[in-house]
Amino acid sequence: MFKPYSVFIGLRYSLTKKYNFLLSFVSLISMLGVSLGVLILIVALSIINGSIATMRGESLKSVPHVTVASVNMLDEWQGHVARIVRSPDILAAAPFVEGEAVIRYQGENQFIRLRGVEPELEADVVENSTARYRELLETLYQTENGIVLGTQLAGSLGIYSSEEISITSLGSLLQRSLDETQSFKVVGFADFGIYGNNSIALVNLRPAQELFANDPSIEVQLRLKVNDVFRAQQIAQSAFAESELDSIVPWNEAQANLFNALNMEKVLTGFMLLMIVIVGAVNIISTLVMVVSDKSADIAILRTMGATRASVMKIFMLQGMVAGIFGTIVGAILGLLLAAYITDLSLLVERLINSIFSDADIYLISHLQTKTNFSEVALVCIAALGVTFFATLYPAYRASKIQPAEVLRYE
Repeated sequence: MFKPYSVFIGLRYSLTKKYNFLLSFVSLISMLGVSLGVLILIVALSIINGSIATMRGESLKSVPHVTVASVNMLDEWQGHVARIVRSPDILAAAPFVEGEAVIRYQGENQFIRLRGVEPELEADVVENSTARYRELLETLYQTENGIVLGTQLAGSLGIYSSEEISITSLGSLLQRSLDETQSFKVVGFADFGIYGNNSIALVNLRPAQELFANDPSIEVQLRLKVNDVFRAQQIAQSAFAESELDSIVPWNEAQANLFNALNMEKVLTGFMLLMIVIVGAVNIISTLVMVVSDKSADIAILRTMGATRASVMKIFMLQGMVAGIFGTIVGAILGLLLAAYITDLSLLVERLINSIFSDADIYLISHLQTKTNFSEVALVCIAALGVTFFATLYPAYRASKIQPAEVLRYE
């Protein structure tokens, strides 16, 4: 089979066993450096993706997929719900009102986010719609002045059973008008996710409206549950295309600070770990520089036989790329395997350490979640190959500048 001589010679230099020990060792280190960088990048990005997915799920236990607001929502929400639930992209809709309030119990005060809901509709619009949660909403519906507290909120107040509490809206508190304080009976405790358990409480919609009646900034809004959270805003805009709305706020805008910080952390982590690949590329530069010095006579002979400078550059660029390609493939395979089984491996290490050291009591993250994004894996591999390619340019250029007459003068 026909093969360009630059490819043939480049592969021969790469695969030959006649390296001296130093060249072989440096070449191996360069490939391992690229492999290690790719492996760690894939595993780290998979862990961050899993963490973001977990946090997104926890956030959506208390934050609606989409929040829709308009001036006349109080009078129009029933018509909106009846119309938009016919859309295949909207799974459920429910009205709510939410504001800041102060809860008091046995001399303890705490600021909370009080949310008034329609319990019979709320059960279908939340992400944590378990059987227990539905039972709590049914009890709330049957109790006019009932309240459901987040688990951590109840614990911080020392409430562990049905108790009477009092709530004052923040607006009334600032106006020093305590006459609008209302009493509620705790009917249960719910899981509102790690970002809502310590601050959210649910009451029926009508008592919440009465509590916030003197605060004009707090109005009835509509929360939607959609079939694709990543298209939440587009789905809501399409459903309300013929309606006049004041705002459409998807979950990622409501939690923008959190997810922007997580995405920034992901980018910075990827950039820092890319430095490992660059270190491997530096080793490739060292290897090629030594190979060029070792093969200077061969290069001179090739030039006298008619090889062009471009051909000489291709030979050494190919030789460097072989190390980069091999290291990238090995790193990608090992990274995917480690990302898939990292939880099992962490449990194995945990059991092994605790079996060796009886009093160690070491407990690793047994619930570690990973999520591999194959487009990111492809991007990591492309970045590794790109770094390797640029690392080959300088040594290959030096090889192409060798003058045959100077090298062969004393041969």
